[in-house]
Amino acid sequence: MPSAFNFSVWPFDCLTQDEQRLVRDAVDIGYYPEGQVILDVGTAPQHLFVIIKGAVAQYDGDELIATYGADDCFDGRALVAGKASSRFVAAEEVIAYQVARQAVRDLIAANATFGALLFSDLGSKLGVIAQRQSMETMQSLAVSRVSDAFIRPAHFVDAGIDVVSVVKLFQAHNTSNVLVRDGSTEPARLGIFTRSSLQRAILEGTQLDRLPVGRMSQFSLITIPTSAQIGDALTLMLRHRVHRLVVTHEDDIVGLLESLDVFSFLANHSYLLTVQINLAQDLDALAQVASQVTRMVSLLLHGGSRVDHIANLVREINARLFERAWQMIAPPELVANSCLFVMGSEGRGEQLLKTDQDNALVLRDGYAPPPDLQGIVTRFSDALAAFGYPPCPGGVMLSRPEWCLSVSDFTRRIREWLILPSPEGLMNLAIFFDAHAVCGDASLLQQLKRTLLELTLDNDAMLGRFAAAIEAFSPASGWRNRWLNLGDTDPVIDVKKEGIFPIVHGVRSLALAHRVLDETGTVQRLNALVRAEAIDHQTAMELSESLHLLMMLRLKAGLAEIDAHQPVSCDVHPSRLSSLERDLLKDALSAVKRFKALLRQRLRTEWL
Repeated sequence: MPSAFNFSVWPFDCLTQDEQRLVRDAVDIGYYPEGQVILDVGTAPQHLFVIIKGAVAQYDGDELIATYGADDCFDGRALVAGKASSRFVAAEEVIAYQVARQAVRDLIAANATFGALLFSDLGSKLGVIAQRQSMETMQSLAVSRVSDAFIRPAHFVDAGIDVVSVVKLFQAHNTSNVLVRDGSTEPARLGIFTRSSLQRAILEGTQLDRLPVGRMSQFSLITIPTSAQIGDALTLMLRHRVHRLVVTHEDDIVGLLESLDVFSFLANHSYLLTVQINLAQDLDALAQVASQVTRMVSLLLHGGSRVDHIANLVREINARLFERAWQMIAPPELVANSCLFVMGSEGRGEQLLKTDQDNALVLRDGYAPPPDLQGIVTRFSDALAAFGYPPCPGGVMLSRPEWCLSVSDFTRRIREWLILPSPEGLMNLAIFFDAHAVCGDASLLQQLKRTLLELTLDNDAMLGRFAAAIEAFSPASGWRNRWLNLGDTDPVIDVKKEGIFPIVHGVRSLALAHRVLDETGTVQRLNALVRAEAIDHQTAMELSESLHLLMMLRLKAGLAEIDAHQPVSCDVHPSRLSSLERDLLKDALSAVKRFKALLRQRLRTEWL
């Protein structure tokens, strides 16, 4: 066989030296002129084809469903099944390696990773990739487990012990905290006493040797299992603004994980960003923090972090950033009598790079806002622009009067969107449906969401019009045709329009139809829909994995554009992807196509 066989591309990059020799002994080269059928429906394939030169088109009947180029391979699934379910045609002159069927079967039997990458579904492929990354980057944030970190031993005391005795225990065990058992309640409760608690105890005024530690303890513990990933631990710390978590295994407490222990897993100091936000005294200091977010995202991605973990961290950091900015700009009375909320990808917790502002402010009914309210909200929008979040071209910002309303006025607006649904109104409804409270009284936003639920009951026509937006960005030629356009040396796919939006809005539509209002994230909505038996588990998993893949590819493209000092479009160029990434992208876009067909059937969007 030729010595030039490329073992650096999937699925051959996971083979051992002995397995590579098996390939070399079982490979030949085939030539196919343009138009020749390489593999037809129902035939039993004798080889796995790996393209050296040329392009191959895969058809389901007369429909083009995939294309393959240099270093791509096909058809592993047909080899396993024993017959081909699609027709493969040389779109131009093709030269390909042909690996004998028996050798491929031997490799599948000997190497589970090879088999999974070759013929499994999208979720299995991504799972195998995640396992490989985990082995290679065990010290990275997202792939390390809590059990891999340094877990400090837990020290327990009774709630009745005095504070002086606890301080002696601090010194004896070189610790800064103890867990406090309080048996005076039913059921018994468990709290924590820290050095910060000691400061409060001193200021309380009671003699410390007579002050029970339970009186100064915090009994709202935040726990995390040893099996969770470090990224999850960091997200919990950010969300609850704590510096330590109680680590559990099944029902037992095994110790405590402190923020300083998490730092050893970080090359990007993402936790320190929240510390800087908390310490910031003015908007300029917050702008300095905001300027570091994109760098953090880049470091996390290149360090092996999962894209959903990155999005969770970005959401928590942005929420704290926006909250602090609003508290600096708005008077306390306005903060207490309103709810600042974000929408769109920020509201869903799926924003990775800085995008347009999507926010609003709802005011409590009966509250008289400051006379200079317009100046206050304008200063906030200007501050976010200075942080790197540009104004929304569609004007979805609290600095616009239509997005700064009382509960009653907002309710009337929602009613208008629903009763007289214009394209603009339906899009506003979609944006609002992703609303997530950032600062102020979150119950005000919940009132609006309850109104939305009441008004959408049994409104099938409105739901159909709402869901029909999944067809808004479907180009007539289709992404597969552009991919096959051999005259275009660098075709481009807008994965947001052709992949991410149909998933996000389709799931949003199903969530609205099935009254899922408490969740705003797409994956969380999918899980809720599975629990409601509105969608099957396999479809939900496929859509979740597809969404994360598309988000990851879009993020990589956007970061590359930033590095090249180009405008950020996040367009994906298939020619610049690895062969495995191209294969996964095809799988993801095919999953989107199936999901759109399901929505047409469920919500009758094709009638609109």
